[in-house]
Amino acid sequence: MRTIVPLFVVLAFALLMQWVIGPFCGSYPTRIMLDTGIAIIMAVSLNIVNGYTGQFSIGHAAFMAIGAYVAGFITYYSSLKLWGDATPRPGIFGPHEWMLAGACIAGGLAAAGIGWIVGLPSLRLKGDYLAIVTLGFGEIMRVMLQQTNTQFYTAEDMKGAKFSELFLPPAVGGAQGFTDIPKVTNLFWMYLFVGLTVLFAYRLKQSSYGRAMLSIREDEIAAEAMGINVTKLKVRAFIFAAFFAGIAGALYAHETGNLLRPIDAGFQRSFDVIIMVVLGGLGSISGAVLAAIILTGLQSMLLGMAQYNLLEFRMPLFALLLILTMIFRPKGLFGIHEIWDCFPARKRKHG
Repeated sequence: MRTIVPLFVVLAFALLMQWVIGPFCGSYPTRIMLDTGIAIIMAVSLNIVNGYTGQFSIGHAAFMAIGAYVAGFITYYSSLKLWGDATPRPGIFGPHEWMLAGACIAGGLAAAGIGWIVGLPSLRLKGDYLAIVTLGFGEIMRVMLQQTNTQFYTAEDMKGAKFSELFLPPAVGGAQGFTDIPKVTNLFWMYLFVGLTVLFAYRLKQSSYGRAMLSIREDEIAAEAMGINVTKLKVRAFIFAAFFAGIAGALYAHETGNLLRPIDAGFQRSFDVIIMVVLGGLGSISGAVLAAIILTGLQSMLLGMAQYNLLEFRMPLFALLLILTMIFRPKGLFGIHEIWDCFPARKRKHG
């Protein structure tokens, strides 16, 4: 029951978001909620690396881009192959929505595989050295995406394409970006994966693996002396984080209004996610969720005030917010704790 009930809660919450909250709020708030969902998945997944094991990865957006491009490639070219165009098929839980679900898993697995390849050698490094490696990885991915083949826009062009033109490298638009991906991301699929991500992070934190990861963050030498395979757990944390970042990328690629570009793998988006994790508290799941909601809402507010040209002050404002957090709450909003730890009943139970 402890395993099944949370899954039903996540499913019920996703259905509530899709058929009750979304129609009640309208189109623009729905768009903000979709952006918030992506931010939550990214922040919670990065927290597994930066918060649980105490590493400092600043290339998380690269895994998001991998998932986005892999998922977009699957749904776009599968649609051309099956129906001759990439127009989403209508209907609740239509074929394109199930294709999206499969593409999310495929994008997550592709990102996790790359995470394993990158993490195995690099996570033997620590501190600034690891940060430099992950930053370099993000820039490598950005350049590689710029060198991909030109996108095919019709089923006839795709049928006449050679294998190398379609796959080596993939035909995802190069520097111009990947367009016309079926836009089928909705509140149900978004918050289903948000709930699963948060649930996984919570269960991991409470498990023996999670406690071992937290011990690495607190004192890596002592953890190794107690027999914990430090490198193995760091790599696993990296893989878990990359998997969910890939899912976030897949959902982002299929969200209305988003264009996939190589710059999506760059440092700017990774820095946004790092701010969320640090603001919420390294190791705090609820802190990462709350910070993602606050920062996404703040960015949407600045975007809504475009007539005042305030959007250009987004990064200075975020940097100022981070500085103030470090001064007044150096461990973030909740530190290593969760929001429910602040409840009086919870305090008495653990007191």
